[in-house]
Amino acid sequence: MAARQRLGDGLASLGGARPDVLEVAPGARPRFVALGGVLLSTGGLALVSMAFAVHMALGVWWPLALLVGLGWGAVVINLDRMLLVGMAHDASLKRNLVLAVPRIGLALVLGIVIATPLTLQVFHKEIDAEIVTMQAEAADAHRESLESDARFVGLPELRERIATQESIIASGGRTDPELAPVQSTVIERQTAYDEALATSGELEAKAQCELDGTCGTGDAGTGDAYLQARAAADAQAAVVAAAGSSLAAAQEAADAAEERSTDLAASSLDLDRESLERLTAEQDRLQAAFDGANEDNGGILARLQALDRLGDRNATLAAAQFMLSLLFMCVEILPVLMKLLLNFGPPSAYDKLAALRDSGDVEVETMQHQSRLTVAQAREELLVMAERERIDRQKDALLARRRAAVEAVAAAAVAREAGAAEPAPVAAEPVRQPWDTGPILGLAREAAVRTVRSVRRRPTDRVTTGV
Repeated sequence: MAARQRLGDGLASLGGARPDVLEVAPGARPRFVALGGVLLSTGGLALVSMAFAVHMALGVWWPLALLVGLGWGAVVINLDRMLLVGMAHDASLKRNLVLAVPRIGLALVLGIVIATPLTLQVFHKEIDAEIVTMQAEAADAHRESLESDARFVGLPELRERIATQESIIASGGRTDPELAPVQSTVIERQTAYDEALATSGELEAKAQCELDGTCGTGDAGTGDAYLQARAAADAQAAVVAAAGSSLAAAQEAADAAEERSTDLAASSLDLDRESLERLTAEQDRLQAAFDGANEDNGGILARLQALDRLGDRNATLAAAQFMLSLLFMCVEILPVLMKLLLNFGPPSAYDKLAALRDSGDVEVETMQHQSRLTVAQAREELLVMAERERIDRQKDALLARRRAAVEAVAAAAVAREAGAAEPAPVAAEPVRQPWDTGPILGLAREAAVRTVRSVRRRPTDRVTTGV
């Protein structure tokens, strides 16, 4: 029972209750205990949300992620408690709204921050599958960008040239497209030679059959018809010989050209292969670097993009995502919303007692402040009076010293006047006193002269009266 009481007191204090007021108004205790429980709920959600976020974004070990989430949960509880404590009950609806709007806005921002990692974790299987698709698309797009890069734009042409060179070397130069004119000449001369040879064969056969009498005139023997046929066959034989010579020359030129082409292709093939290997290795290195970074690209931003893509294609998932996020945000703004609704109602006994305690504290502090001011003022007056008394005493002492000095000067003057008729012994040099100068010495001398004159007159008066 005692533990339950302490737990309730702790929740009430967390909810913004004042223990001194709760002792007088215990009926408000359940309300503040409920507020404290809601604050703990929001802090728990914040803890789990931050742990998921840290683990997804940084791949942190789960115990460390939970420790970071614990700190974030404490921060969220403190912020929510600050929002609750700062919303005191006010009878004005306008002031309540002015106080509530920024607090609800801040609570809504916190709700969105807390709800996002939790929503991502709920749909993590669908998001993981979509991220694989996104990574494949990104890899293909990067490969296409590398192929269109100025550094690698000549790779297809280089590969074709290497293939052509290899074909030229394998065929002995016959497949070189640049040798097409030479090869066409050989083909033309081969055709002309074949036609001349065929014509020569026909003429030889005609001459022979004319000689045998099996064709032509039908007369066997070397007659005029045979001689004409033989002459034509011999003339065609010369044409065949000339065509053969021309074909041999064209073939020799083609063979020389093919040999040169083979040598040129062999000499260029090594350089082209080296360039192809270097460019291909660089392209593969860049693609591998991107693939490595792309495979590790599974942070919060990528997961948010995947969730948006899933929501665009699947209306059911989009609705579920919205409702889940709304649930988490409502849990976060619930404490502030509850406090706002309570402020819209009439003030409770707790609110009245709290206001009374606050006003009483203000009055007590005002009275104490006035008392401190009165004491300080009296103390200053006493110090002033003491200082005045000290100055008056110093003035009296100074006047007494002045009177003593005047009397001493007067006595000295009387003594000098009385001993003026007697021989004056050698007197020592008079000692100067501090009052021998200034206006005090003048006044003292005048008083002394008057005193001496009165004394000198008095003996003469007495002698005259005796006579």
